[in-house]
Amino acid sequence: MTQPATTPAPDLPAADPSWRDRWSGAEGGYVVLDLGDQPPADLFPLPTDPGPDPEHPLRMVMSTASGLVQLESDPTTPEEPRGVEPAALVAQAESAVDQAEAAGFVRRGTRVLEYPSPHGGSWVEQLARRDMVEVDEGPAELIVDVFGMMHDADQRAALQERVDKLADDGVLLLQYHTVAAIVRSGIWNALRHGHFAYYSTPALVAMGAELGLVAVGAWEYPLYGGTILLAFAKQGSPFGDEQSPDVTAIVERELAEGITDPAYVARLGDALEESVSAIGEYLRGTTAQGLTVGGYGAASRTSALLRSAGITREQVAAVADASTAKHGRTMPGNRIPIVSPADLVALRPDRVLLFVPDLLDEVRRALPEIESNGGRWVVLDPMPREVEPVA
Repeated sequence: MTQPATTPAPDLPAADPSWRDRWSGAEGGYVVLDLGDQPPADLFPLPTDPGPDPEHPLRMVMSTASGLVQLESDPTTPEEPRGVEPAALVAQAESAVDQAEAAGFVRRGTRVLEYPSPHGGSWVEQLARRDMVEVDEGPAELIVDVFGMMHDADQRAALQERVDKLADDGVLLLQYHTVAAIVRSGIWNALRHGHFAYYSTPALVAMGAELGLVAVGAWEYPLYGGTILLAFAKQGSPFGDEQSPDVTAIVERELAEGITDPAYVARLGDALEESVSAIGEYLRGTTAQGLTVGGYGAASRTSALLRSAGITREQVAAVADASTAKHGRTMPGNRIPIVSPADLVALRPDRVLLFVPDLLDEVRRALPEIESNGGRWVVLDPMPREVEPVA
């Protein structure tokens, strides 16, 4: 399969001249989203750490060679304390493994090699229940990558490594937050340092084909507004040489939406302006009313949202997180304290900004005191949306 060429977008700024496509190594790309200078998303300084906190340019580029959407540059060093896996992520993992097993891609008693995300999301527990043997090196009959490969600066080398470790009769399951859903839902704060690639399905399927892989299965999930799991097999494997109809349907849908058009992806800039304006207006209203506002979810996407919207400690008193490794630290730039969920409840906030929408059901069950004390959850997805309390 040949990747359709990206549509010329002369009105968009060109990528930095020193930039090269992380897949092909070719020059040429358009800046489709520019968040300006941002602190590292995995930086959670102690209150006593000297300031100001470091900031670096954060721009999203679409390659004119491969159509791959990617991070333009990243001078940061990953340091993020590991988060706690949300219940929604665990539930999605259970469903995905069940479906992959029903399709014949997860075979009991065989070898599995996992490339997990540094933020969590491992499937080891689910696969161990199927008597699969976890290995560190190939060949493996199953390779699982859950939001892992996007953290590799050299995309071709990363995918080639996975191909080299895949058994001839094996399957690579690769899960990603599709660019189509990011644009469709205006999730501009998906962009962060450390995330080097953002895959559209047409681009990812074409990348696999260049290295001798064929996409033989696909599943879609509502996680993060639109997550896709692709199953890749080597050409000539028992799973065949033909791309499956479900993969073709997703590719055609994303192409019809305009996902190879940089101007279409650049709509994320409009989403940025609209959500920042709406968040600012909302918080000016809470301040005027004298309301106490807290936050929940010191996640990787939270830092850019706080920085871009100019949110301060005067507007948001604290951000709670389930990860004990983050307690006692602060959000970068504004130094909003990161506290435990129990401390958030003790604050008795009138409003709680939820920075990770997928956590809503989980946090409402875990922290019923927020609403019983008269508070309300406000989902930022990324527009502010107050959640009506349970009757």
